[in-house]
Amino acid sequence: MKKSIYIFMLVFGIFMFPLHNHAQIDEDTPPNDDLGDVSDAYQEHFFEALKQKGIENYQRAIENLLKCIELDDSDAILYFELGKNYNKLKNFGAAEEALKEAVSKIPDNEWFLDELYSTYIQQKEYKKAIKTVKQLVKYHPDYKEDLANIYMQTGDFKEALKILDELDDELGISKERDILRNRIYNATGRKKDQIENLEERVDKNPESEDTYLRLIYRYSENGDVKKSFETAKKLLEVNPKSELVHLALYKFYLDEGSNDKAIQSMKIALQSSEINPESKIKVLADFVKFVSKNQQYETDLVEVTAMLTKIESSGKTLVELAQYYLLKGEKQKALNFYEEALQKEEENFGILRNIILLHIDLQQFEEAERKSDQGLEVFPSQPVLYLANGVALNYLNRPKEAIDSLEMGLDYIIEDTKMEIDFYKQLAKAYTATNNFSKAKTFSDKAKKLEGLN
Repeated sequence: MKKSIYIFMLVFGIFMFPLHNHAQIDEDTPPNDDLGDVSDAYQEHFFEALKQKGIENYQRAIENLLKCIELDDSDAILYFELGKNYNKLKNFGAAEEALKEAVSKIPDNEWFLDELYSTYIQQKEYKKAIKTVKQLVKYHPDYKEDLANIYMQTGDFKEALKILDELDDELGISKERDILRNRIYNATGRKKDQIENLEERVDKNPESEDTYLRLIYRYSENGDVKKSFETAKKLLEVNPKSELVHLALYKFYLDEGSNDKAIQSMKIALQSSEINPESKIKVLADFVKFVSKNQQYETDLVEVTAMLTKIESSGKTLVELAQYYLLKGEKQKALNFYEEALQKEEENFGILRNIILLHIDLQQFEEAERKSDQGLEVFPSQPVLYLANGVALNYLNRPKEAIDSLEMGLDYIIEDTKMEIDFYKQLAKAYTATNNFSKAKTFSDKAKKLEGLN
């Protein structure tokens, strides 16, 4: 099923096989299109079957193939084609019978066996599939990998691992087989076996960075921090240029208090072209957290972040730095980094919201009003923007505009009592400024009532 030649076979269909040949097919022999003394009726039904199959009229194709079989049932290819058409109609029982007949006539034909195997897999008849795929293994190693997958499905994990080991010895390690191997280990809880397998691989191939990294991860997963750290340091000895290892090393260094080494590892990880942006953001978050408690390293943080913003296209690194300055209470610096981040991610609502709220916090009401107005053009259903707009307008002594914005925003609040209270308080303030004390009291009372419920 997995081989490109099989796709070729499916495209060219019957013409891969000469008719009325009872011996095993030699693929090196050119197709014989001479139908000899086969009757005209046979030919007519046969080619009509091919035509109907080509236009996906599988039932008509089956009818014509059955008429061919009535005239002469000696050709295995008729049953093969019949089985394929039954499979298309999901009539797996009939497909199985037809394909078994084809195999009985030519037992060692790969394509017949493969189609029969496909029939069993579609029905999840794994025991039958195992018997068939064992016959196919001699044709291609992919079938052996299929066999491991089937054993996984049937819960015969020991056999599955045995086959995976054989394939690894024959063909070398592969990512796909390792995924299956790890699924088996996870399903059986055999983490010790998993680690032993990786340890053996490291012994056999001590220069394999990938195997070391997997072993580091598995030790950590098992709670064996000491061995994980030792393995990470060993990898660095074997491969001093390894960058991926620093994703693990910086955490170990932090845990043991080797701060300078931790900072160096974080810098290497953050500047690495081999490490994906998502992992870098996690490193940066840890860096920010560390520097918030060890401010003597702030220069290192700013240096690395400045470098990152030139390399990375997203604003996530700038957001991390903004959050760091928020923790320190340096709101203007935080605002500056959020604004830089918004330039990189212009439609990021979370960043825009934080900017507007910081403008209000810093009493920069004109900026808050302008940016919340712009934000509502892009995010017209976000109540927090109406609230921020109303707050800014109230402080700018434009209460009538504040009322319009706040009343419109009320319609977008969904199960957020705190925000609803804030809206009512701002409306009470706006109506008071317009001397409409009756409405001001109404909204003030609504706010108090909700506060009393919480």
